[in-house]
Amino acid sequence: MTTGIGPKLARPVAAKHQRLVLVVIALVVLVGAGLLASYALRSQASYFYLPADIAAKPPEQGRAVRLGGMVEKGSISHEADGVTVHFVVGDGKAKVPVKFKGITPDLFVENSGVVAEGRMEGATFVADNLLAKHDEKYVPREMQQMTKDQAKQLVAETK
Repeated sequence: MTTGIGPKLARPVAAKHQRLVLVVIALVVLVGAGLLASYALRSQASYFYLPADIAAKPPEQGRAVRLGGMVEKGSISHEADGVTVHFVVGDGKAKVPVKFKGITPDLFVENSGVVAEGRMEGATFVADNLLAKHDEKYVPREMQQMTKDQAKQLVAETK
């Protein structure tokens, strides 16, 4: 004699519901991973500043930023150690003194564009890395003596 009281057997879950549960779990995991990655990269973001931006509202001391502008004429000087370089980056509105210890790129010259990655230490920007930019009229050294026709032929041969 059964009273109807007692454990009931669980019904098997339909395959459609299993797929739905797996999709929901996968979405939750993906969103969680994205949020975790964005939180981890938040402190690694490097903001870009022009000299006028730094003059108006300087970044906090020690924060990783990028400084972009033109290397001022006559501002490049080297220390006796041979690897420390001091120069000034300007944008026509403001100027920022920069200190860099390392080997400068070949295109790093006065009146050229530069992006310095580093941080502010006092009133000086201390760069860890320099990226020299060339103007839109840049021609590789190997092609400077060529005529336009010779250059076009060389480009066609390399395709």
